[in-house]
Amino acid sequence: MCGIVGYIGAQEATPIILDGLKRLEYRGYDSAGVCTLDAGRAKVRRSEGKLFNLERLVAAQPLLGRIGIGHTRWATHGRPSEINAHPHQAGSVIVVHNGIIENYLELRERLRGTGREFLSETDTEVISHLIDEKYGACGDFERATRQALAELRGAYAVCVLCEKEPGVLIAAKQGSPMVVGLGTGEFFVASDIPAILSHTREMVFLDDGEMVVFRDGTPSFSRVSGEPLEKASRHIDWSPLMAEKGGYKHFMLKEIFEQPRAVRDTIAGRLREEQGDVYLEDLKLTDEELRGIDRICIIACGTSWHAALVGKFLLEEHCRLPVEVDIASEFRYRNPVVNDRTLMVLISQSGETADTLAAMREGKARGARNIAICNVVDSSIAREAAGVVYTHAGPEIGVASTKAFVTQLVALYLFTIRLGRALGTLDQAKGRAMIGELVKIPALLEKTLEMNDTVEKVARRYMNARDFLYLGRGVCYPIALEGALKLKEISYIHAEGYPAGEMKHGPIALIDENMPVVVLVPKNSTYEKVLSNMEEVIARGGRVIAICSSGDDGVSQKAEETLEVPSDGEELATILLSVPLQLLAYHVAVLKGTDVDQPRNLAKSVTVE
Repeated sequence: MCGIVGYIGAQEATPIILDGLKRLEYRGYDSAGVCTLDAGRAKVRRSEGKLFNLERLVAAQPLLGRIGIGHTRWATHGRPSEINAHPHQAGSVIVVHNGIIENYLELRERLRGTGREFLSETDTEVISHLIDEKYGACGDFERATRQALAELRGAYAVCVLCEKEPGVLIAAKQGSPMVVGLGTGEFFVASDIPAILSHTREMVFLDDGEMVVFRDGTPSFSRVSGEPLEKASRHIDWSPLMAEKGGYKHFMLKEIFEQPRAVRDTIAGRLREEQGDVYLEDLKLTDEELRGIDRICIIACGTSWHAALVGKFLLEEHCRLPVEVDIASEFRYRNPVVNDRTLMVLISQSGETADTLAAMREGKARGARNIAICNVVDSSIAREAAGVVYTHAGPEIGVASTKAFVTQLVALYLFTIRLGRALGTLDQAKGRAMIGELVKIPALLEKTLEMNDTVEKVARRYMNARDFLYLGRGVCYPIALEGALKLKEISYIHAEGYPAGEMKHGPIALIDENMPVVVLVPKNSTYEKVLSNMEEVIARGGRVIAICSSGDDGVSQKAEETLEVPSDGEELATILLSVPLQLLAYHVAVLKGTDVDQPRNLAKSVTVE
């Protein structure tokens, strides 16, 4: 969630750190701070609220120094405030931290017993006091940091400075993401790639229990316990411009319109049309290993969980294996039944979702095989998984996921074809037909996006509603859930998604002349059933916004508003149906004046439990 940026080199650190923090705003935060060392003295500036408050403070009270650390905080321990903002200093030690220290209360009580005074409500302040205590005993900054980190339980990514060793920057991680950027005579540390991509494309990804010490113009990698490591760098192809708005008012709208390109990138180089098969370069499971699977468990959170529900329909239909879909935050707390014939599919845009990562580790401990569907190359989940299907959506800055969701659907479709061909449940002809449908999707997405102005008019009509109901059936039910989530996330309007057939088992009581009901009613196998459900809503005065197949006059004559999408098969229609729902949520939020890209209380990457 929180963002970290560190710098050591020949340039002034503050502008680099502030720029990096700005590029991490999409992660969500409620306060920010920066510290530099100048002539061996730490100077700290912190502020509550948005980053421009910190920038204003730094402009009034400049910070000099060629080594520094910065942070954007999303509150876990202690309310959002200046005093709880990072960095935290104790004695000569200054720390920024992402994650949660589970034993901070017992550590704080012990440290208080030695006479140390705590100023904040955070768990992070314990780290600075602990390192400072160790430094007082051994007089060595690096050794003190190792000793302190060994006493922590929980998750952390930390950057640490020490006034008494002003030419040293230390970073380490356990359970929270951390990437190191290698420049020419300068080095960068960040919690995500976009923060430092404008300065270098050579990155080293720290694994859990690893540390880097920057001293005398050289990085030294090791285990926190002390064993030296050789770490290879990876060249990142993303351009910094990929994270810019490109003329759109918001990142979210830009990313909605990037979906045709994102889908093309997801399928590029992977289709073997003649053979009716796909090539997944990082899957790393042979046909023989795939044939050893008798059950699939898909694990995800939020929007990725909705993609997982679509994946269940795809895999059960075409691969004829039982598929269970679990919310990651619940999985390891219910003694799950998995074994060496279970394939766990972990879905995460960031690859750093703490609950999903923990679920993967739980499944591995029980012998389950696993693969990840992920957007961020070399993220924690991608590195720990046995195989990966990368979505290649590119950086997604808006907190409300759009192109990442659609490319997850495409990745699940590709994996379904690969698994079905390996199992023999899909023959060559069927594989070729499925690929043929898939290659049409980018162009159909471009056609669907032409409804943007129409959706804005619909949004203007319904923007003041207090509640929305979203209905879908079969494979469209998860898309109804996703549409409701998008509206909740960015407009703060209460919305619920339901299977259309379940409406009469409770939700129908809510329907009156003030209730907009978004009904997904494409021409598919459940069309007649959903049409009947829509009639039930209309009979009770509900205001129907129908998302239907183009040219469906029967629906358009009944609904108050109709948004038509191109028809292209039952399963891949989920991708096209997502677009008007994304646009509806976006335009309602804009009209209501909410912060579309950074909605309140939300973070892009949920890296704490």
